[in-house]
Amino acid sequence: MDGLMPGMQAYGAGKAGGAFDPLTFIRQPQTVLRLVCWLFSIVIFGCIANEGYVNRPDEIEEFCIFNRNQNACNYAVGMGSLAFLSCAAFLVLDVYFPQISSVKDRKKAVIADIGVSAFWAFVWFVGFCFLANQWQVAKPEDNPLKAGADAARAAVTFSFFSIFTWGALTLFSVERLKRVSFEEEYNKLCTQQSTPPLA
Repeated sequence: MDGLMPGMQAYGAGKAGGAFDPLTFIRQPQTVLRLVCWLFSIVIFGCIANEGYVNRPDEIEEFCIFNRNQNACNYAVGMGSLAFLSCAAFLVLDVYFPQISSVKDRKKAVIADIGVSAFWAFVWFVGFCFLANQWQVAKPEDNPLKAGADAARAAVTFSFFSIFTWGALTLFSVERLKRVSFEEEYNKLCTQQSTPPLA
């Protein structure tokens, strides 16, 4: 780590072992995006869990607001909850990341971040298409009082926004992977140059 060029920091590599600075951490674009994804997941599963089930005036049993398709509500609540936990886990990883001194371990963490972020971008694309379709074909007579309509629209809207926030996280992680890979190659070259030639 001491052989790094001045100012070179690959995903926290330049500060390995340093003290954690919350202000710097919060200002990082990846942290901001992760917090936004975290918030979106709360909105999605919160809206559906709270107002996503309605019934007709003459019914007792409640059904999913999305065309009475329980799978749509289950998908939104399940994926929202898992995305929330995923964001929380990677926020913790981001906090401890500067303490990881091994370039290979940092590289594995960044690759995992790329995979998870790309996965969630895809999941929310599928979720948006599914929820939007089920909301479009929902029958007005199933919900004559339009109860929970705003919550359903919010879930669809934030599913759409989540595609782009998770996609942006994927791009940030790809850029960081390039920097970590560069650092790995740089360290190999420095190690080879510092080895004295055999007589």
